[in-house]
Amino acid sequence: MERVIFDTEHEAFRDMVRDFLGREVTPHHEQWERDGIVSRELWLAGGKAGLLGTDVPEAYGGGGVADFRFNAIMSEELSRAGASGVGFPLHNDVIAPYLLRLCSEEQRQRWLPGFCSGELITAIAMTEPGTGSDLQGIRTSAVRDGSGPDADWILNGQKTFISNGILADLVIVVARTDPDAGSQRFSLLVVERDMPGVERGRNLDKLGMHAQDTAELSFTEVRVPAGNVLGELGQGFGYLMQNLPRERLSIAVSSLAGAEAALSMTIDYCKQRSAFGRPIAGFQNTRFELAEMATEAAVTRSFVDRCITELNAGTLSSSDAAMAKWWSSEMLKRTVDRCLQLHGGYGYMTEYPIAKAYLDARVQTIYGGTTEIMKEIIGRTLVG
Repeated sequence: MERVIFDTEHEAFRDMVRDFLGREVTPHHEQWERDGIVSRELWLAGGKAGLLGTDVPEAYGGGGVADFRFNAIMSEELSRAGASGVGFPLHNDVIAPYLLRLCSEEQRQRWLPGFCSGELITAIAMTEPGTGSDLQGIRTSAVRDGSGPDADWILNGQKTFISNGILADLVIVVARTDPDAGSQRFSLLVVERDMPGVERGRNLDKLGMHAQDTAELSFTEVRVPAGNVLGELGQGFGYLMQNLPRERLSIAVSSLAGAEAALSMTIDYCKQRSAFGRPIAGFQNTRFELAEMATEAAVTRSFVDRCITELNAGTLSSSDAAMAKWWSSEMLKRTVDRCLQLHGGYGYMTEYPIAKAYLDARVQTIYGGTTEIMKEIIGRTLVG
């Protein structure tokens, strides 16, 4: 079924992204997998190519086009290339909305040019040891060092599973700033790399996505200027709820593209691999498996593309984003498992791309909110 949400400008952007990945990413990704991190030079190259901050106004060095379809193309092409270490979607899809909606003009001038050039790599620190998806359980705290509105904040706490955590120059930290204020007890503080008391723990050894730097962060008496508060004090939880649908749609987009890529490589393999004197694509069971996976992907594509359109229109609901996220990520998990099975013993060999796809896929049902949390969000909209 032909996709109808893109125009010629989007397809030209897709060609540019593919060319960039073929030149700057694919030749190096295996080494980054061994290193556990991509190079900072990749981020600078991405900025130079105009792949960072596509929706940031041109006055700050961005592309000036607020159109999530460009973000979707980036996520799709990264997934199809198996480039799971490249943290551009987190930077563009998750962090950019916080900065664009909440930064003061002074903060925009200070951070957005580096954001777009790749000189300032970003991350967001929500998850803590022992809290997981329970954002209400966040214990990282900040207290004023003084009584005036311009007083610094002293930040203490720990965060974990922070994507881009080793490379990040700017980290949006969710912290308690008023423990007695109920839902308004959280604020967003922007912590910069060179602030004393910021420590990066180990680059976490994950099941998959080995080239993606994922870190533990700790904050010990970190002095954060009042000018680094993002948005209004006490509104942090609300800001998170506003931005999570876009993050979850981003995960849905990459999950679906990953499933389509796994299916494509498996179809090719089934045509080439022979058993009992004929290609395994000639067996009815193989054709049925492929048919079922292709149908699931096609049906999911229709819903995810509609969600992209709704997000651009500003009408994507939290419930629909949750549906897209849990369904696409679970569908990816099922697809890569079935595709690996069709590869037989070779699918278990890490030299085959399907093995890497299998390992990289597993986290999609966990980060950005687990499948169980997504179902809870949807269920509450149905029965209250």
